[in-house]
Amino acid sequence: SGYDTWAGFLQRRMAPAMRTCRSVEERQANLSRKLTRATTLLRTWVDVEVEKQNRDLLASMNNRARLQLRLQQTVEGLSVAAVSYYVVGLISYLAKGASIFGHAFAPEVVTAAAVPVAILLVWWGVRRVRRMHSEPAKHPGE
Repeated sequence: SGYDTWAGFLQRRMAPAMRTCRSVEERQANLSRKLTRATTLLRTWVDVEVEKQNRDLLASMNNRARLQLRLQQTVEGLSVAAVSYYVVGLISYLAKGASIFGHAFAPEVVTAAAVPVAILLVWWGVRRVRRMHSEPAKHPGE
């Protein structure tokens, strides 16, 4: 009985092919793990770059907002000067008109005295308006 069984024959002939299949399967699994790691690293790198871009964009927006605030404050200061100038001019006209009716004050003295008062009142008004706009809106029923 020098004959092998059918199972022995198939085992002997198919074993190398099965080992090759297992080896290919292991290589594919290793390749899949490596590819997953590489993809994760690439995704992390992209996320870090996006975060850097977002940080730079936010810093730029913050700087722009700071410059805009400084410009707004400068314009407010100039508007205080301009409005004060016109208010003092109106007071000067009133003082000159009142001197015709015989008031004892010289129009120049009244105008000079009105300058600091007008500047303070206009500055206070601008400051008050700024505060009103910077406070959060109050809703009825709160």
